[in-house]
Amino acid sequence: MKIVLITGAASGLGWALAQAFFARGDAVVLTDVNAALLTEREGTLGDPARVAARAGDITDAAFRLALIEHARERFGRLDTLVNNAGITHRSLVTATDPAVFDKVMAVDWQAPVHLTCAALPLLMEARGCIVNVGSMAGWMPVLGRAAYCAAKGALTQFFEVLRCEVQDRGIHVLNVYPSFLDTPIEHNALGGDGRPAQHRRSMVGQMRSAGWMAGLIVDAEARRRPWLFPDRLSWFGSVLWRLWPSRYLAIMRRRFAVELAQ
Repeated sequence: MKIVLITGAASGLGWALAQAFFARGDAVVLTDVNAALLTEREGTLGDPARVAARAGDITDAAFRLALIEHARERFGRLDTLVNNAGITHRSLVTATDPAVFDKVMAVDWQAPVHLTCAALPLLMEARGCIVNVGSMAGWMPVLGRAAYCAAKGALTQFFEVLRCEVQDRGIHVLNVYPSFLDTPIEHNALGGDGRPAQHRRSMVGQMRSAGWMAGLIVDAEARRRPWLFPDRLSWFGSVLWRLWPSRYLAIMRRRFAVELAQ
């Protein structure tokens, strides 16, 4: 039995991951900013011996330290940290309050970095695993999501460097690059004023379910794979961006034209 800490665990991909790891026989430490929903999820799993929950904001330094200590006190170790919590925005740079950019960066990059640093001593003891839910948007530009692309790009680079630095100490890093999932992250995307975006979501490729994605992640974690690219169309887009950027930008502007109309 592994001890798995999952951020953003009350809904979407985080909840699907919590169920998948729990079904595998692991103990799960769940955290989310939505306290009421997190309590409901804890009850749904229904095994106090294998479930611990702590609600809070992972951008808060004191909460992050308390979360790691909670995992240590309850289970004595930590085998896998899943950096899943995230937010996004759908707004042009010229029409966005810079505070929105700061918020996206704080949740999507700074929080997982600092949480990981706090968890490293326990992960080193367990020769454990760090799972980062990135995005193909971190590999290529997407209209209306400048801060999200920047945050996920920074996440990628940070954890690729960390992988090289800690691999001799037994810690494994899995970077996951989903494209479009049917989860609350896009339903709750911020607009330029910091309130929920009102225009329709733009996307390419096939909309996938959180359960489908969670199954692939749990399997990749068990196999200690370094990367997971589940959507071949998005993978092709990232390659096109590097090999023929002008063509990629022309296609992207056409596919995400709704963003330019805002």
